[in-house]
Amino acid sequence: MTMRKAVYPGTFDPFTRGHLDVVEQAAPLFDELIVSVLHNPNKRPWFDVETRMALIRDAVSGIGNVHVDSFEGLLVDYYQRKSFVCVVRGVRNDLDLQAELAMAHVNRSLAEDVRVVFIPTSPVFGFVSSSLVKDVAMHGGDVSQFVTPRVAEALLAHVSR
Repeated sequence: MTMRKAVYPGTFDPFTRGHLDVVEQAAPLFDELIVSVLHNPNKRPWFDVETRMALIRDAVSGIGNVHVDSFEGLLVDYYQRKSFVCVVRGVRNDLDLQAELAMAHVNRSLAEDVRVVFIPTSPVFGFVSSSLVKDVAMHGGDVSQFVTPRVAEALLAHVSR
């Protein structure tokens, strides 16, 4: 029997409760769900890949079939190398859906076997983005409703530097 293994890729800088919501919805659909942190040298993340992976591991520790990884380069190459059956993408609104659909079409044109499942976030997380969370943290606001306690601590430590 083959494992039905999916990947949920992203920069996750930081990992939010919206991301966690997508993980919790997707995990029961697959034998294994890999949350994979993209190392993108063109972006300037607040947290390095290892820190983001550790924060995600903490957030998903209670979900037995979820694991954390990282990758560089094209998603389609990683997808084929790891034998995933599906890419999971979270969508908050119609703008997210448009952007994600375009990305899905590009990936499908690069590798015909790439399948994508779109998972809408729960309405309570429909406005939560990593950028918004960083902006709130940067201005001294309480981010605890948007992120897990460990991520909140990491954000506080980052802005206190």
